[in-house]
Amino acid sequence: MNTLAIDIGGTKFTMAVFAGAGPDQPVRILRRKSRATDREGGRDWMLGQIASIAAAWRNEHPFDRCGVGFGGPVLFDEQKIALSTHVGGWSDFRLTDHLSATLGVPAVMDNDANAGALGEGLHGAGRGCDPLFYMTLSTGIGGGILSGGRPFRGADSYAGELGHVTIAPDGPECLCGSRGCYERMCSGLWLERDHGRPAHQLLRDPEFIAGYAVRLAAGLKICIMLLNPARIVIGGGISKAGESLFAPLRLELGRQMTTWSRARVDVAPAALGDDSVLYGAFELARQL
Repeated sequence: MNTLAIDIGGTKFTMAVFAGAGPDQPVRILRRKSRATDREGGRDWMLGQIASIAAAWRNEHPFDRCGVGFGGPVLFDEQKIALSTHVGGWSDFRLTDHLSATLGVPAVMDNDANAGALGEGLHGAGRGCDPLFYMTLSTGIGGGILSGGRPFRGADSYAGELGHVTIAPDGPECLCGSRGCYERMCSGLWLERDHGRPAHQLLRDPEFIAGYAVRLAAGLKICIMLLNPARIVIGGGISKAGESLFAPLRLELGRQMTTWSRARVDVAPAALGDDSVLYGAFELARQL
């Protein structure tokens, strides 16, 4: 049984066909394609791209189900997108209904951070770590909590939204309307707007990293104090900076942690790279 997995983000979207169904069967990616998101084209452009790529693949690799990780809040029980602050047209959209009708297979979705937590927890850097907190650090910032091998979504599907926790009360305004949000202070979108260079260039500068690690650690401290995860796994484009970022981040986090707390500080980059959310979308679909 093959599975179509889709990762919809603010900067790019990625699709893949996975082979493997049973718990003892190896999981393989048969086809994979990534394209830049056309923000001006919005939802309709994205849906057209998904339909076109899926149609081109399905003769060679027919799939029986579809899983989606979406870059924004998802009302999981209703299988409805709440909104996207980065690309217009998605608010209150029932994406899985549309995909099921278009593709002719059952579909399920969650937000990309919950999907990333599933992917890394079952196939990547979070294996054997429970509870696990996964943070996507890319265009925006999102968080996913994995406990007992399952995402913890909270009462209203909003658990883990670390990106809109305030870390600088007098800070600049975020797209959500608040000030000094973690996402506003640390995400790739705002790093480029504030400093005039993309994140991958900024993160080659040790002086920049020193200040950035202070802000990044402030949000992770909140996560550790509230959840006491066995491990924090960070995925998304910014995590590719590797140990030049993670080494000073761990040191700074150790300095910021409350001295009476013996909660572990275990922070690791995603092992699946750009495919964390795809693996999670695959796992979501396996539950159909």
